[in-house]
Amino acid sequence: MQSTELNYPITAPSSSSAMKPQVLAIGEFDGVHRGHQEVIKRARERADSLHISASIMTFHPHPREVLGQCKYTNLLTPVMAKMQLLEQLGVDDTYLVSFNPAFMQVTPEEFVENMLIPMQVNTVIVGFDFTFGYRGAGTPDDLCELAQGRFAVEVIRPFHQNGYKVSSTMVRHHLNSGEIEQANALLGRPYSIIGKVVTGDGRGRTIGFPTANIDLSAAFVIPELGVYAIQCHVNGQAYNGVMNVGKKPTFVENLEKPTLEAHLFDFSESIYGSEVSVDFISYIRPERKFSGVAELVAQISRDVEQAKQLFTSFVVLD
Repeated sequence: MQSTELNYPITAPSSSSAMKPQVLAIGEFDGVHRGHQEVIKRARERADSLHISASIMTFHPHPREVLGQCKYTNLLTPVMAKMQLLEQLGVDDTYLVSFNPAFMQVTPEEFVENMLIPMQVNTVIVGFDFTFGYRGAGTPDDLCELAQGRFAVEVIRPFHQNGYKVSSTMVRHHLNSGEIEQANALLGRPYSIIGKVVTGDGRGRTIGFPTANIDLSAAFVIPELGVYAIQCHVNGQAYNGVMNVGKKPTFVENLEKPTLEAHLFDFSESIYGSEVSVDFISYIRPERKFSGVAELVAQISRDVEQAKQLFTSFVVLD
């Protein structure tokens, strides 16, 4: 997959790589959940039928972050994670548009004339709730009208699961509630974070449960505090384990930020400095304060056994 950064407006020849007939799906696609996947799937199908490229236009930073909505400083899929997922879905080209205060002022008409037309789009695919232009004034109907026959527009209906519309907001809600299985069902895959293994306080090793302390590589949404069954991908291999997402109340008071500590089963390698990705498989229990080390160790032992039982009944793909 080729990735190209774009700024408004598009002008030749600096952006000539973007000048080719293509099917273009447009959206923020945070989470790349099952609803997003339907939009991208349709773009791929349309492109294949026309024998042209299937492309994605997405934005960075998240438009709502630029608008000052604080919860969007943390994302389900920061840029590098989103790009990986888009490539896995068979996208040929991705255009990352700089969403800045100047771009916020662009009208729907200007967006079409100065972004889409220079890109020679054959077809634009958007979701039913797509908005564009200043203050989100443009709707899919407006996009159809502004196309003026120069490109086709397809609007994808909402994707429902168990009677509910799949959305990034709903995924966030489940993660913030510790409902990891429900979030994973909406995503169509385990929720995942990426980070580097860093030195911790070393306490886990002294109590018989060494942990990999993970420093996030980007501002991911962190699930509800608690203990999770996980699968950790490191150096091309996948290892089952448990992770505590929390503030270590047994040992620390008023820790400002939660830590991510993963204990991997049957694993003894030194992986300090390695980048790892962690898939959240199941929520085991909330974090709580223990009376001492002995009570904590006993509970971790139960957590490990519960997670191992989960992995015997669930198929987790590498």
